[in-house]
Amino acid sequence: MPFSQPLPLQSGAAIRDYALSYETYGQLNADKSNAVLICHALNASHHVAGVYEGQPRSEGWWDNMIGPGKPVDTDRFFVVGVNNLGSCFGSTGPMHVNPDTGRVYGADFPVVTVEDWVDAQARLLDALGIRQLAAVMGGSLGGMQALCWSLRYPERVRHAVVVASAPNLNAENIAFNEVARRAIVTDPDFHGGHFYAQGVVPKRGLRIARMIGHITYLSDDVMNEKFGRQLREGIDLKYSTQDIEFQIESYLRYQGDKFSEYFDANTYLLITRALDYFDPARAHCGNLAQALAQTQAKFLLVSFTTDWRFAPARSREIVQALLDNKRAVTYAEIDAPHGHDAFLLDDARYLNVVRAYFARIAAEGAVA
Repeated sequence: MPFSQPLPLQSGAAIRDYALSYETYGQLNADKSNAVLICHALNASHHVAGVYEGQPRSEGWWDNMIGPGKPVDTDRFFVVGVNNLGSCFGSTGPMHVNPDTGRVYGADFPVVTVEDWVDAQARLLDALGIRQLAAVMGGSLGGMQALCWSLRYPERVRHAVVVASAPNLNAENIAFNEVARRAIVTDPDFHGGHFYAQGVVPKRGLRIARMIGHITYLSDDVMNEKFGRQLREGIDLKYSTQDIEFQIESYLRYQGDKFSEYFDANTYLLITRALDYFDPARAHCGNLAQALAQTQAKFLLVSFTTDWRFAPARSREIVQALLDNKRAVTYAEIDAPHGHDAFLLDDARYLNVVRAYFARIAAEGAVA
């Protein structure tokens, strides 16, 4: 959907003549009270559920969560998935032409924040005639957006579902993001972010960035169970510093190679920086309870015991801050072995928690 009116950004810049890609699932009811917004994480998109006709392996990234009869039941709810500004999956981003210069944005695409994404999403919902959401939901970075919605547009959100997320990144997470960004910008094919004009892609940097990220998405238990110290070929060591010898090395290189074929390097820089910047308590001298005082929504928060990137303690910080403000909060801490990736996987306890919560939303009269 195109937007001509400039969108003011947190940085003080603005972007005009931009477009947002989105998909919808289910039917919007007569009073438009059953809308659910799904916010995506780092490398996902607006395609949250279902498959594209005639396209193999096109399943939506949260297809186990969203659809007819699923926890977020599209027989009851009208689900909107939106691709954020700066992404590389349809919405205006670094690969698009800057209307002010007539040249591809590249590294000149303005820095965007979680707040900017939420403002853009609000404009999209305005265009769809949706003034209030039954729920806004997201995992990881998407959970930060759901939390941000409850702060920037408190009167427009009845429920916020925040999964495997945090009120801000700790130093370790910022460090992982910085190492990944350095891998990209030091790739000889990066060309200061203007690699499109050179006809190249900084694939080496993207591969390393993805490998670093993927390590943080898995738990130690899952890594050991899946790979352990298994060698890739046979049982004999090659005594080489260059060859792939262990199964885990092979797996990480496969993930890196695949990622470098479809993801944009400038988008990676933008999204990880948005992660770094998100911190609603910053304007309140670090007091999260004060920051969340303006929320009006009811909340569901879910964390996973082996998620060390967004540990349960970070979710509990949000829970406590909401309770300090006497907000209605449901919290589930799932004993799952899968690490951060657990929010995307089929854990019956997790899916049942979400199913029960959305059934409550429907029972409360959010769905006519």
